[in-house]
Amino acid sequence: MNKYHYETIVEALHDLKKRGYVEDFNLRPYCLECPRLQLELGAGEFDINEVHRFEGASNPDDNSVVYAISSDQGVKGVLIDAYGTYADSVTPEMAQKLRVDYQS
Repeated sequence: MNKYHYETIVEALHDLKKRGYVEDFNLRPYCLECPRLQLELGAGEFDINEVHRFEGASNPDDNSVVYAISSDQGVKGVLIDAYGTYADSVTPEMAQKLRVDYQS
């Protein structure tokens, strides 16, 4: 369980940035991509340190997850994703990595 609790995504992103999670990751079929650093991380090259879930107040489609990620190269950042949107669009290795860490 996370020792941090946030009411909003904005609050989470602000605090994570203060704690060094400064990069923005995009989810690609086979990796996480950090465009600013021109970096791609495969499933074995990063850890998910924290997972924060946010549920939409009136619409279940507004559910999101914020992942706090650190790479084996020392890069720290965040990935924001809607619940389960990666399921059919990523490799099995990436889906397993996100699912295992998401459910921890």
